[in-house]
Amino acid sequence: MPALANPDSPHSAGPGALFQLLRNSQPRTRAELAELSGLARSTIALRVEQLLATGLVAPTTAAASSGGRPASRIGFNPESRIVLGADFGAHHVSAAITDLGGSILAEEKEALDIECGPLAAMTWLLTTTGKLLKAAGRNKQDLLGIGIGLPGPVEFKTGRPNNPPIMPGWDGFDVPGAVQEQYPVPVLVDNDVNIMAIGEHSVAYPHDSDLMFVKVATGIGAGIISGGHLQRGAQGTAGDLGHVRVPHGRDVTCRCGMTGCLEALASGPAILASLTEQRVIDQPSSDSLTQLIGSGNIAAIQAVRQAGRDIGQVLATCVSLLNPSTIVLGGGVALTGEHLIAGVREVVYGRSLPLATENLKIVLSEGKEQVGIIGASKLVIDHALTTETVNRMVSKNLAHAG
Repeated sequence: MPALANPDSPHSAGPGALFQLLRNSQPRTRAELAELSGLARSTIALRVEQLLATGLVAPTTAAASSGGRPASRIGFNPESRIVLGADFGAHHVSAAITDLGGSILAEEKEALDIECGPLAAMTWLLTTTGKLLKAAGRNKQDLLGIGIGLPGPVEFKTGRPNNPPIMPGWDGFDVPGAVQEQYPVPVLVDNDVNIMAIGEHSVAYPHDSDLMFVKVATGIGAGIISGGHLQRGAQGTAGDLGHVRVPHGRDVTCRCGMTGCLEALASGPAILASLTEQRVIDQPSSDSLTQLIGSGNIAAIQAVRQAGRDIGQVLATCVSLLNPSTIVLGGGVALTGEHLIAGVREVVYGRSLPLATENLKIVLSEGKEQVGIIGASKLVIDHALTTETVNRMVSKNLAHAG
């Protein structure tokens, strides 16, 4: 029996609980909803009418009938509202409007250095949001919320960056407040790799309750889903793999001031610095690394594979500690080909206990470059469509109607 029918639940007969049943399953007739929920048909009829008024559900194709007028079905209507998801990286930003099912309706990408500061970044976001709304044929009133990923630690409760190492001027900046001056909707801000973990989980592994998403780009970090819940940690720094020390890198100085950090050995800039020192490339860039890998350059392939081995050393410990069933690699370096993941697999499968790796999958991201904006949208959708928020939406409609 679903939680909806639990008489001890304060929301068991509320419209929000009924909405969850429709959101998480196929369209239903009113009779089916009454049977599934255990609620009286008169209560179901009232709650359905309340939900129809919000637009969150809508009539769908009629159900088959053995005689008489066919019974109509009611289903989740993902087109009723929209959300905006934005993913800021160290040197790029992307944003998209999605419906409540996570389908992208309009998207924009641009090169942008996060070091430009919060005011310039927020100006871009606000301007782009207007453009995307117009491109999607929607308006501000349809916007249910905005989700933002940033490349540094974030205090999730407030949406403020927390001493981010590559984001000068961002520490403590009120990101939600800056956005809400123009768009007065809920604004959720999280670390970029956390929203990537949410996005990958949504796109490719919705039934996997223990997953790690590892981003390998300008920095290295992980989003950790354990027991079906994203783990952020006390200060929002959970998954900061980039500053775990790797023994053979003890003489390499990291930008954080310490030595031997994984990021100083295996990030995109570290790989490019090594290839520049070997005179394999003259002008380091992510595109140059991709081109070298694509052309079969041995030095580049070896450098990326060694980076994978270094990352694998740290992930082998994570496998023993967290016992994930899936490790997903994403970010610019991971997307250059199979060489990084080969190095990771080599070490993780070789150094972790057989029981922990028996069913462990180590794979490349299926969400690829869109995984961040998908995750940012999903973060907002799940926040905005809880039982409680839907109940409040219905109450607001009733108050206006009264």
